[in-house]
Amino acid sequence: MVAGIGGNQYIQSWRSRQTGNGHPLVFPGGPATPGNYRRFAAAFHEAEIKYAAKAHTGAAVLSTLLDIGVDIECAAAGELGRAIRAGSDPNALQYTAVNPPGADLDYAVELAADNPGLTITAGARDTFDRLAARGYDGRVAIRINPGIGTGHHEKVATGKDAKFGIPYEDVPGVAESVRSRFDLVGIHAHVGSGVLQADLADHCRALGVVAEMARTVGDLEFVDFGGGFGVPYREDEQPLDMAAVGEKVWSAVQPLDARVVLEPGRYIVADAGCLLTEVNTVKEAPSTTVVGVDASLATMIRPAMFDAYHPIRNVSAPRREARSVSVGGPCCTSADVFCTDRPLAAPQRGDLLAIGNVGAYGYELASNFHSMPRPAEVALDGSETRVARRRETFEDLVRLEVE
Repeated sequence: MVAGIGGNQYIQSWRSRQTGNGHPLVFPGGPATPGNYRRFAAAFHEAEIKYAAKAHTGAAVLSTLLDIGVDIECAAAGELGRAIRAGSDPNALQYTAVNPPGADLDYAVELAADNPGLTITAGARDTFDRLAARGYDGRVAIRINPGIGTGHHEKVATGKDAKFGIPYEDVPGVAESVRSRFDLVGIHAHVGSGVLQADLADHCRALGVVAEMARTVGDLEFVDFGGGFGVPYREDEQPLDMAAVGEKVWSAVQPLDARVVLEPGRYIVADAGCLLTEVNTVKEAPSTTVVGVDASLATMIRPAMFDAYHPIRNVSAPRREARSVSVGGPCCTSADVFCTDRPLAAPQRGDLLAIGNVGAYGYELASNFHSMPRPAEVALDGSETRVARRRETFEDLVRLEVE
């Protein structure tokens, strides 16, 4: 079984209800989302869990998690607004922005004025100065840079990227300054994303460094170790044994005289979503068979951005004899490819392909490149299905333009 690819009965039932010109459907949420959360929470039963909204901010996902008692961590003002719209208590939100635009800080400060439980995390001295200039003196956390990055790609190894967090050696001095102007309640770090077994030792070492700084700063309400726990994208990769991971993480960060906070995002939603796309072209070339589909890097950019592998299945004819094919979309760039020379049940024009594990950073990174409308989203809950986000139209693309 390929994780993240829904059953053929759901695909066929929705195929007849598509509108537009063959754009794909995305299936977010569903029963996998709360199941993944409960597995994670059981492994870290002594920690506070906040869902990292940037993985998928759709209302279907946020409301599902809020309904089971999960708080939300937001990396941008728009995510704060989405979380509140989905029913979150603003006092329970954590705002962890990187180089926040002025308008975003304005919104967060105004929100905190009526909701003093909101926590604002900053990773630069300059950001704290900008908060003070806006008259803010409430709850803050310091994002630190431990100098150790982990994860599935160098572009997500945030723990060693100077863009993220206060340099480690500067943290004690910054903490002293921050305490004189704000209510310092936490230390925060996120060291990388997509961590599986091979990265776990380095990940725990980095979390141990964060914990040591938290002990140095002292007198904190919480220490937020971010997220980063991965899911297997390849069929031969093994999922994390979360119970064992919980023990290793706990051993690395204790003792702490503060509440432990974790922010899973990808782990909660990645395998809860798949992307359906229709084959429109099959072309024999000297080096490969090119299979053209109506999805593109505008629909799901992870393969182009991170060289990411996503499982693909021909759900129209899963038992058809396999052949080696390259699957690409309609964008005018060689980067618009979902796989190269991969065995698939031989696709034919009109077949539906399902691309798995797109629940995290699938729709969130979608764009309107080539003026392509973004796809619809359909939420599944057992045998129940509903449109969670309608398909964009050409009118949606141009409605903000002023002539």
